[in-house]
Amino acid sequence: MKKTATATPARRSLPLEGVCVIEIGHSLAAPYAGMILGSLGADVIKIESAEGGDYARDWGPPFIDGAAALFHAVNHGKSSITMSLSNPHDAAALRELIVRRADVVLQNLKAGGTEKYGLGSAQMLALKPSLVYCNLGAFGTTGPWRDKPGYDPLAQALSGLMSFLGGPGEPLSRIPVSVNDMGTGLWAALGILAALFRRAASGVGEVVSVSLYETALSWAGMQIADYLASGNLPGRWGSGTAAIVPHQAFACADGTIMVAAGNDRLFRRLCEVLGLPALADDVRFATNGARVEHRVELIELLQQAFGTARIAHWLDRFDAAGIPCGPIQTIDEVVAHEQTKALDILRTTDDGAASFVGLPVSFGGVRPARNGRTPKLGEHNHLLAKTPLETP
Repeated sequence: MKKTATATPARRSLPLEGVCVIEIGHSLAAPYAGMILGSLGADVIKIESAEGGDYARDWGPPFIDGAAALFHAVNHGKSSITMSLSNPHDAAALRELIVRRADVVLQNLKAGGTEKYGLGSAQMLALKPSLVYCNLGAFGTTGPWRDKPGYDPLAQALSGLMSFLGGPGEPLSRIPVSVNDMGTGLWAALGILAALFRRAASGVGEVVSVSLYETALSWAGMQIADYLASGNLPGRWGSGTAAIVPHQAFACADGTIMVAAGNDRLFRRLCEVLGLPALADDVRFATNGARVEHRVELIELLQQAFGTARIAHWLDRFDAAGIPCGPIQTIDEVVAHEQTKALDILRTTDDGAASFVGLPVSFGGVRPARNGRTPKLGEHNHLLAKTPLETP
């Protein structure tokens, strides 16, 4: 029988193809939002200062082709235009570009910065009512701190996040990931998508506002809710958590593993594997609420058992029993792990210069693969001319 040729499936378009985003952003929050939108198919034009560009270009080492690896991670696939917004000619050119090309503007200049140059949200929506304009600030649009500048560590401190990080008696510490910058970028992208969805029906744009402080408050939401209910300040539990026990790291004979026995059933299985079945029936530990109240004595008993065997011994038995567990991996182990590889989440720019983590979302089982490359500073200044947008 003659074989019939199988047709090659047509390329599936990305959700934001045809959407143009102007990113008047620097550092991390706005560029991270722009990276998300660009990876989803939008054409992102990055506006950088003619005096050195985005600060994040210098946030290294390591450096790749003259720009920090961090810069590549959140700016790949964009175009770069340099200008001095204090120059009336440049500001006018940017206004014209927005009116002509943009569906979305996102910006994280200091409070009042865009308004000073005639590029604020009210000014631009008056010129283009269909525009979705997103402000990414430090502390929000109202209140005594509205004009206060801020970076991620300051938001962590002022939001209370740092007050319950670390273990009892340890020096105060911050989360060594810019969770508020990246979280604010994520909320910005979500708000922009919601506004675009509404615009599709109404034809009218709107202003979206997000800030590092509001994002930090949302991360602290559970602790704030607990405090408002009880009046008690959150404790500092190291690798553990306030409301679930045991849910933390334990030292084995040759290293440390993380175990999350999140309910009474899992706790009973844990006790059986550790050879401590009587603990599951002890009134001090029989329910999660009781275990939280008697956290110190329970963790001491469990730790004694963990220390009698090696990591591999416990992981094999916990996996067999269906108890959530795992080793505490270093980044080199994470990158090399088969699970990471299977997810196809590590990506490389189209020119092969830089590697980065792709979007943690898939459509129909396929992760967006619009990687592009990282633009040189001012590489796309020609886009200010009245020509169709070019993708780097």
